[in-house]
Amino acid sequence: MVESFFSTLKQELVYVRDFRTRQEAKGTLFEYMEVFYNRKRRHSALGYVSPAEYERVASTKRLAA
Repeated sequence: MVESFFSTLKQELVYVRDFRTRQEAKGTLFEYMEVFYNRKRRHSALGYVSPAEYERVASTKRLAA
């Protein structure tokens, strides 16, 4: 699973950008992981919904039960 994440990270971000500074790279990586990957990107293991959407649905189901 981790290998898949790093492969995706490299293909979608690292290989398509040149970073001028280490600080720029760190900021961009943080933005990618926290904002895009964890909140918006659809994941096949979650039925092609974003992790945020998956958690929202799961918590709604727990409250209803």
